[in-house]
Amino acid sequence: MKKVKVISIHILCWVIFIGYRYSGYILKGVSFTDAAFDFSMMLIQIVQFYICYLWVYPRFLKRAKIPQLIGGIIFALAAFIFLRYLIEEVLYLKWFGFHNYFDGTTISYYITDNIYYGISYIVIAAAVYGVEQNFKTEIANRKLKDEVVKSELAFLKSQINPHFLYNTLNYVYSLAIPVSDQLANAVLKLSDLMRYTLNESPDGKVILSKEVEYLQSYIELFKMRFEPHFYVDFTTEGVAEQKIAALVLIPFVENAFKHGVINDEKYPIRIKLRVVGNRLSFEVSNKISRAQKDHASGVGLVNIHRRLDLIYPDQHELLISNNGNTYKTTLVLNIN
Repeated sequence: MKKVKVISIHILCWVIFIGYRYSGYILKGVSFTDAAFDFSMMLIQIVQFYICYLWVYPRFLKRAKIPQLIGGIIFALAAFIFLRYLIEEVLYLKWFGFHNYFDGTTISYYITDNIYYGISYIVIAAAVYGVEQNFKTEIANRKLKDEVVKSELAFLKSQINPHFLYNTLNYVYSLAIPVSDQLANAVLKLSDLMRYTLNESPDGKVILSKEVEYLQSYIELFKMRFEPHFYVDFTTEGVAEQKIAALVLIPFVENAFKHGVINDEKYPIRIKLRVVGNRLSFEVSNKISRAQKDHASGVGLVNIHRRLDLIYPDQHELLISNNGNTYKTTLVLNIN
């Protein structure tokens, strides 16, 4: 829900509530003193409501920080007691010559009495915040379901062309063998890439060594196109039978090839994959090319971020650095 809409709803609710409350006072002919005390109480309760609604619950409730949550609620109660004393016992006495509590009221009674009055809007703020969060969750779930349906439809629509292309490449490969070994190898590499992208697994995960083979085939295909002036340093460490989301690494290599310099021996594109225990680190660095690039879009960093958030929530870290000369991405995954 947009902030403007939320603010409008809050304003409308307060206008209706205040209007209903004070219309009754007007009809009943309440004295100025009682109206003044009621106004200050309502004003302080509204302040207390937004302390809880905007600060206490968003920061501590959803993150299950119980000690901080209790501290925030105590702070909201303390603010209520302090503001009520300031307005009703100090300012009203100075401005109008009257105050709320009788002379001789003890501090313990004053605090206990105001805790009773201060609790209500803390509870109301919790209810409003909970309802809004539940509403936002339902909207997010609905959008996610819509995205899943759209993705499934797009996937089904895309099945014909990739399979047709894969079968056609196998046929072209058989024709290319007697013509040129280099051409046949290029077609074979492209066919391998296509076959890998068509393979599926129930959980969307693949063996890491297979993902590495895919990266190597992708690099070899580019090498055929640009050799002998093709400089890429690809190293791996600790790669075995771990599982990883399919095609989650290739966008970073694709981005380096598209926007980096691949023909400078002094500044090769460096790709390093390292696995230690359940921690995978994938680094790709390249010298930034000053040549004009085509406008064809790849996966894009926005989509990469989105996919990582969906597949590895709270289990990944993506670092990007750009010093104007070198572009580097570092992806860290927890691959339990």
